[in-house]
Amino acid sequence: MGRITQKYWKYAMFTVIGAGVGFAYWKFIGCASGTCPMTSNWHTTTLFGGLIGFLAVPVWKDEINKPENENE
Repeated sequence: MGRITQKYWKYAMFTVIGAGVGFAYWKFIGCASGTCPMTSNWHTTTLFGGLIGFLAVPVWKDEINKPENENE
């Protein structure tokens, strides 16, 4: 893999997973009446899920790299 690919594969993976979760949320929970601005349209819910997945990568990285005895 190239350097750029190695650096950003987690972002791509989390974005795709987040978009899938957003789509699943729309499909199974959603908003039947159509009055909910966020969940009535699958485009919006899928894009928002992808954005949340993209933004979760730095948080996930920090949790993985945190030392166990940080408070000592």
